[in-house]
Amino acid sequence: MTQQPDRHRRPSPPDGADVPAPPNRPGVAARAAQLTKAYGEGETQVRALDAVDIDIPRGRFTAIMGPSGSGKSTLMHCLAGLDSVTRGRVWIAGTEITQLKDKELTKLRRDRIGFVFQAFNLLPTLTALENITLPMDIAGHKPDPAWLEQVISAVGLQDRLKHRPTELSGGQQQRVACARALASRPEIVFADEPTGNLDSRSGAEVLGFLRRSVDVLGQTIVMVTHDPGAASYAHQVVFLADGHIVDEMDAPTPDRVLERMKRFDKLRTG
Repeated sequence: MTQQPDRHRRPSPPDGADVPAPPNRPGVAARAAQLTKAYGEGETQVRALDAVDIDIPRGRFTAIMGPSGSGKSTLMHCLAGLDSVTRGRVWIAGTEITQLKDKELTKLRRDRIGFVFQAFNLLPTLTALENITLPMDIAGHKPDPAWLEQVISAVGLQDRLKHRPTELSGGQQQRVACARALASRPEIVFADEPTGNLDSRSGAEVLGFLRRSVDVLGQTIVMVTHDPGAASYAHQVVFLADGHIVDEMDAPTPDRVLERMKRFDKLRTG
């Protein structure tokens, strides 16, 4: 991951044809080159992301943080193929998703990417187990029994698999959502404020599971959060401000992350 170029350079053309592909490395789960996302045109144009270069390492838990409006959710949505890009290129493993047609992109998201959102998005008429396997059932894929058992064991809901969402606590529902994201053994899991609707105890349970899914199951997690405590569960934190990557931190702690965020706030208001 690298520092971004000067934001006052001349605007680049709105296509990615002139953006060279970086060498593919097996240790990278997702990457972006010169990723730009702009809204509007001319003098009123706003760049949510401005020529961002980023590598997401495989088998690691990466948190993305930044002030409101910094571009962190936009970055996650573009990396996950949930939003189009104005310029630049994005890869999931060795597949460039910015060149895929809608049908191909939909299939890639279904088969190779897992999602966890602030809202649990569970179907109330289905049991926990049925919610976990639902995406694979829709796609006509049979889950790997051994892997599914590992995920269910890691999420700690073996005795809740026959319960419906209304019979589960908020933390348990989010753990079902996490297990659903992991059940197909995706290349990468994107989590957008996954503890936003949870109390501190339930949030810690979910974050502990996400970390274990990386350390024990070998998954790759990218999490957008505003909470320094949540970010401390990650292996590394990437900080965004004004559409640019401005800093990175390995082995984060809540106090270190909070101090770094305070520094950014001072720079923005000073």
